Amino acid sequence: MTDDLAARLLEAQVEYLRGQLTDPQAFTELAREEITSFLADASHLTLSQAVSREMIKAVAHKYAIAFPVEGAIPELVGQVAARLYAHSRNDDLRLSDIIDRKHFDDLATGVADLGITRRLVERILDSPATVDAAVDVMHRAVDSSRLPEKLGRLVDGTVENVTRRGARFVLQANKADSDELVVATIRDLWAANADQSIGEMSTLVEPGDVEDVVVLIFEFWRTFRDTDYFAALLSEGVDEVFEAYGDTPLDELLAELGVGYDDLVEEALRFGPHVIAQIDRHGFIEAALRRRLAPFYRSEAFTAAVR
Repeated sequence: MTDDLAARLLEAQVEYLRGQLTDPQAFTELAREEITSFLADASHLTLSQAVSREMIKAVAHKYAIAFPVEGAIPELVGQVAARLYAHSRNDDLRLSDIIDRKHFDDLATGVADLGITRRLVERILDSPATVDAAVDVMHRAVDSSRLPEKLGRLVDGTVENVTRRGARFVLQANKADSDELVVATIRDLWAANADQSIGEMSTLVEPGDVEDVVVLIFEFWRTFRDTDYFAALLSEGVDEVFEAYGDTPLDELLAELGVGYDDLVEEALRFGPHVIAQIDRHGFIEAALRRRLAPFYRSEAFTAAVR
């Protein structure tokens, strides 16, 4: 008697739950109900209560440091980069179609006004290496190797002294206007190429260059992520998130990230019906429900409950 009841209840429950998942209207109602309940519960649970920073650090360490990035991953990145390089729209799309003159000028001005830009330019202008580079260029331009040795040394010394003094003067004189020079250079570069197609500009980069860049980035990342410095940065980043949002309810945290009720429902309805229909077509849903429910109906707990 108990076995017969268990079999009938199992069949009824499997059919009911499968119907909730596979019927579009029932699934919509289920998704809305579960998301509403989740957000209501999330309003009473903070980030620190839900997970500890040690747990998140362990996950971050696994996927940012310990997780292998060999084999298919760099190969796939290379293939994607090559496909983007060869995209057919590159031949029709001009640089000015991507960003117009006004927005580019605003962007160039913004970049030049950044504190880091000013400091980098000043560092370059103040660097002895910049003067050395100018001296080296002049030495190459004035070839003294064909002159008698004494005269050659005299010429080289004179070129070096004049170049060093001139370079220092020019660099210091332009130091105050370095940001304007940066903006002007960027604008001139944009104006000269605004009407070129992306495809024409991409001739500067050959297909082999794309692969080389991917390899270089991959090799740098693989080495950098193994350093203690990166591990420390990762840990500090997690600490900052918890210090900023540890006491924030999860529903507010989702809102801070720009994820709300409507977004969750939209994505559930975008993927849910299609994915569920596919796995149901192969009988996976019914098999999964039976696998989870059947043990209960065979258990002593069920037998005791129906006595």
